[in-house]
Parts: sequence; C-alpha cells; structure tokens
Amino acid sequence: MTMRTKKAEAQAQSFETSLAALEQIVRELERGDLPLEKSLELFEQGVRLSRECQERLQAAERRIEVLLRDGEGRPVVGAFDEEELTRLTAADERDDDETVF
Repeated sequence: MTMRTKKAEAQAQSFETSLAALEQIVRELERGDLPLEKSLELFEQGVRLSRECQERLQAAERRIEVLLRDGEGRPVVGAFDEEELTRLTAADERDDDETVF
C-alpha cells in the first residue's frame, strides 16, 4: 500500500473510528508481548492517528469559534455555567436510555 493510499484511507475515517483504532493500538502495546518491529509499526500508526485526531479536534474548535462570533466577528466569550452543563448532561443521559419500560 502506498503512502498516498494510506493517507486517503486515514482521511476517510471518522474521528470516532480513528480514536477507537488508537485505543486498540494502545491496548496492544500495553500488553507488551509483541516483537520489536511490530511494536514500532503500531507505535508509528498510533502517532499518526493521534495527530489526525488532534487535527480534527482543532478543526472542530475553529468551526465552533466561527459559530460563536458576534455581529462584528469578535469571539463571544462567556462564563462556564456548571449548572447548565449538569442539566444538559442529565438530559442527554435520559435521551440515551433505550429501555422499553
């Protein structure tokens, strides 16, 4: 597989897919029973995935910053509301409940 093909594949993966792959690599490396060459290969893949995830997070942050600008293009900054976060988190958890009863 060429470097260009690998890069195209990596870009096609979602953030969640990349993160799951990175977590799997970490688990395999933590086991410590791999040969050196395989460990190095996995480490390289992990570094690549880590950088891709970081880039995607930074891009998402930039998109959010653009969305949170006022009419004159200045970033809107507000105090973090712990109560609002708690309320939203509780609402999300209720929405995720898939029980029938």
